[in-house]
Amino acid sequence: MSLRLYDTSTRSVRDFVPLSPGRAGLYLCGATVQAPPHIGHVRGAVNFDILRRWLAAGGLDVTLCRNVTDIDDKIIATAAAHDVEWWRVAERNQRVFSWAYDMLGCLPPSVEPRATGHVPEMVTLMRRLIERGHAYAAGGDVYFDVRSYPDYGSLSGQRLDHMRPAADTDVDTDKRDPRDFALWKRAKPGEPTWETPWGPGRPGWHLECSAMATKYLGASFDVHGGGGDLIFPHHENEQAQSRAAGDGFAQYWMHTGLLNIGGEKMSKSLGNSLLVTELVTKARPVELRYYLGQAHYRSPIDYSEGALAEATAAYRRIEGFVTRSVETFGPVAPAGTLPAEFTAAMDDDLGVPQALAVVHNAVRAGNAALAAGDSAAAADQLAALRAMLGVLGLDPLSEPWATSAGGDDLHGVVDALVQVALEQRQAARARKDYAAADAIRDRLAEAGIAVEDTPQGPRWELKSS
Repeated sequence: MSLRLYDTSTRSVRDFVPLSPGRAGLYLCGATVQAPPHIGHVRGAVNFDILRRWLAAGGLDVTLCRNVTDIDDKIIATAAAHDVEWWRVAERNQRVFSWAYDMLGCLPPSVEPRATGHVPEMVTLMRRLIERGHAYAAGGDVYFDVRSYPDYGSLSGQRLDHMRPAADTDVDTDKRDPRDFALWKRAKPGEPTWETPWGPGRPGWHLECSAMATKYLGASFDVHGGGGDLIFPHHENEQAQSRAAGDGFAQYWMHTGLLNIGGEKMSKSLGNSLLVTELVTKARPVELRYYLGQAHYRSPIDYSEGALAEATAAYRRIEGFVTRSVETFGPVAPAGTLPAEFTAAMDDDLGVPQALAVVHNAVRAGNAALAAGDSAAAADQLAALRAMLGVLGLDPLSEPWATSAGGDDLHGVVDALVQVALEQRQAARARKDYAAADAIRDRLAEAGIAVEDTPQGPRWELKSS
């Protein structure tokens, strides 16, 4: 395939060449489950779902490993603040994250490892680092010696002498250098612990991902992804400890832009986060997916109600053509070959904005064909459109959207009720009681339902807010 991706480590767009022909291994930093997900969390999941689908469309067998950080400082702090066990916090929020991924149409990962299930692999990695002279035990903690690894800082483009202390432990007196980061943290009263040769304790955040990534994808794998805010220190530390241990680790690093509100990073600590559970009351899940996926994955998004409304309207234009086409000549299977312009856009560092321009051109051409009564031309456009939407995870006629026109189980019930009203309207028009027919249409409009009379009969859709 001719895909080119921006690699954070080289700060350049590179040809994507998988390590193993016909296969691709992706690692995505998943959730730290101290709280429910906001839309900033799930943007990356949507972006990498599109990457996964595009690699699969190119004929690659994709293994996606998306981890769960189910033990860390934030989870322990949340548990203490609410006087509950740490694992209850992790389990409760992990379930909400899983629901959010499914709600947004993300394909399930090939494997979704939890940090607490991989302590033996972490112990092995620490032992390798100590034996190679890159880590040391001190007072029950284990630290990575940043000065022992000359390339430390290369991923984020920083010089060691300009870095601040790691600040990942209460005191730094046991560290050789304040910038050394913790691989293992000694046991503290009330905290969960696991036994190691260096004493009981719990893993550091960075160690967890290196152990899980290499267990499932091998010592070297293709792509490591995550939000741009993870480049330093998390991904910098992952790369350092993994390569210092002798692993090739990630060949490409991909990072998504932040999702902001009013120019500020979305964050619970700032009190400006928008939970996924809240956003799906403002737009259907498929429309929210369109909104989160429409920008280039490396570009920041500044959330606003207006931008969400524009994305909703754009998706409904696509959906409207699909619906009218199916009503006119029935469903059409996706085309076997994607339009060249769409392929070129996606191969250019996942150029989704340009790919969506091709999608909307197909919608306009398809609507023109329908208006001209050219069903054959409209069917060709629908086939091409469905193929493109399948790559983007937005095809209204495919799961999960096909089941209930947007994933909402109430849609079938609403449809049945609206059909009753439309039948009453048709009956009123048949007896020339146009006042009653207009009143029914007006009541539906007040409820947010737009009715369109077509040669095939009336059809309805929810109006854009």
